[in-house]
Amino acid sequence: MSWITQSSLNWFQRCCIKLLKCGPIPKHVAFIMDGNRRYAKKNNVKKIDGHTKGFHKLSETLQWCLDLGIEEVTVYAFSIENFKRSEEEVDALLELARQKFQRLLDECDKLMEKGVRIRVIGNWSLLPENIVKMISEAELRTKDNTNCYLNVAFAYTARDEVTHAVRTIVNGVSEGLLEEQDITSELLSHCFYTGSSPEPDLLIRTSGETRLSDFLLWQVSYSYLYFTDVLWPDFTAWDLISAVFHYQHSYSKLQYAKEQQKLRQNYEIDTNLVDFNRIGITKNAENFLRVVDNRYWEAVRKNLVS
Repeated sequence: MSWITQSSLNWFQRCCIKLLKCGPIPKHVAFIMDGNRRYAKKNNVKKIDGHTKGFHKLSETLQWCLDLGIEEVTVYAFSIENFKRSEEEVDALLELARQKFQRLLDECDKLMEKGVRIRVIGNWSLLPENIVKMISEAELRTKDNTNCYLNVAFAYTARDEVTHAVRTIVNGVSEGLLEEQDITSELLSHCFYTGSSPEPDLLIRTSGETRLSDFLLWQVSYSYLYFTDVLWPDFTAWDLISAVFHYQHSYSKLQYAKEQQKLRQNYEIDTNLVDFNRIGITKNAENFLRVVDNRYWEAVRKNLVS
């Protein structure tokens, strides 16, 4: 199945989406796609068949998000913790990933037509070389697309992301690219794997679990969290519509909380209470982030020739 399919919405669902569009639509939605293994057990099929069904559901869901006007989607596809599963399951998951990333490359013309940019966030050093080459090619081929963004969290945990960001800043200091006064919470957030993305407005987790499982812990501090009992392969357009409806119902409270946070940060700056909570990016830090970005793309290009 393709990464993005033809819309499967019925007439009534399209009407509901038109009504939803009269209110605020989340610009960035994150998904914890949980329940593939439970789906397999429930339907008496192999675990990998559950994961395959989950990918099919992802392709449907991406199209529903496009129908809604959601500009950015981040999905938790593979946690670093998943490497602790049985060797058989890990190998099967990596093989499934190879197939799907190859399909993505085969269908790149469709992504270019829709203006979709692909980003794979996570610790690439943990992945097989052939998968790294595939995701490097996908990122390079779509890097200039700006209509919408798909971030695939693969070999990812939030703790690893924070560690990566801190190490990036430490290296910047040791190289003389940063001074102490350049280090702010905003600079740290720009050094995350998701540094170029806005924080998610809405996070959806399936399967009835009500935890974040080390996913975007920093970024979802002021997001609306929507938990549903449905297993990921059984997720429907109605479930997405319901999540967006609940987000809209809480929109004013979410905006108020974000505004209060900004006021607290500005107060801390004015009174010098907590230096770490200084916000903003200094000119020096801007130059540093450009260096980091250039090095990233140099490494991506190098992956294709190594």
